[in-house]
Amino acid sequence: MPVITTHSLVVHAVFENQVTVELVHEILASAAGVVLYDDPATGEFPTPADVVGTDPTWVGRVRRSLDDPYALDLFLCGDNLRKGAALNTVQIAEAVAAEFPS
Repeated sequence: MPVITTHSLVVHAVFENQVTVELVHEILASAAGVVLYDDPATGEFPTPADVVGTDPTWVGRVRRSLDDPYALDLFLCGDNLRKGAALNTVQIAEAVAAEFPS
């Protein structure tokens, strides 16, 4: 599927200890700049078309890896022009500026 302004990643994350999908959902749901959109029962997950024009990174399809009990697989996507370029630059500048006293 051609996309113009979004990018997507399929992530295979390996952890030191076993983690549950529920724990990862809890962490992602409270993470700044992240939208957790993951409801397997209704087939809801983010697609590049969903995220166009939005600032956060969207995460879905969080699943336990089939081949490694210490790994999870998940799908991420975001608007590359918003978060990947302009907003990300501003957020980095704000973080750097916060390190210096006024």
